[in-house]
Amino acid sequence: MENVVFEERPEMNDPIFIEGLPGIGNVGKIAADHLKEKLNAKKIANIYSRHFPAQVTVDDDCVAHLACDELWYAEKNGKDLVLLLGDHQALTSEGHFDLSNDIFTVIKELGVSKIFTLGGYGTGTMIEKPRVLGAVSSASMKPELEKHNVTFAKGEPGAGIVGASGLLLGLGKINGIDSVCLMGETSGYFLDHKSAAAVLKVLTDILGFSVDMSDLEERSKQLEELTEKIKDYENKPGDTLGYFG
Repeated sequence: MENVVFEERPEMNDPIFIEGLPGIGNVGKIAADHLKEKLNAKKIANIYSRHFPAQVTVDDDCVAHLACDELWYAEKNGKDLVLLLGDHQALTSEGHFDLSNDIFTVIKELGVSKIFTLGGYGTGTMIEKPRVLGAVSSASMKPELEKHNVTFAKGEPGAGIVGASGLLLGLGKINGIDSVCLMGETSGYFLDHKSAAAVLKVLTDILGFSVDMSDLEERSKQLEELTEKIKDYENKPGDTLGYFG
């Protein structure tokens, strides 16, 4: 069992679990971090793991902090939400399984009734209007999600869903908890606030509330300007896009 240190345990009724860890374009992380900020969520636990990078960070007061992910709690319109946030995923396939299993054990103890994992679907090409693709633990969930503009496309994602987003979805299925993975289309070249905004809009529609999206929309406009510049380069004879670091 990984080391989960709770700071507090708020009383919750059938909480909804939302995962938003780093991944392609950091789509899920950006969306979940934005949700945390706009809902004034409170941190309730730190998750430490031997599968995280072997390091500490040092703050402005020279105090060391072991690498960890975090559980946050928020309430909105009578719904209890538990958010999994942080800067780390496991470094190995074995680590992904161990960490996801342990996180799942914790959220089962919290009585989670539904799981949403958030991520990016890398296309390798610039996307003007990102779709939000879905994967579910049961086909019976699809019609309701399609009403909220979730796209279910045969063969997508063809390579599967890796990391926490995929494993927590799979663990939800075998444990009988309705689970959904929402994936925003992204080039994968850079932090994609536009795709994150699309994912967050779909998620909040499903959950029945809204949050202020102005920050993400402003970042999205900046991304659109960058996209146009890249298209100009792509259309020039002899020019190649190359690698974005």
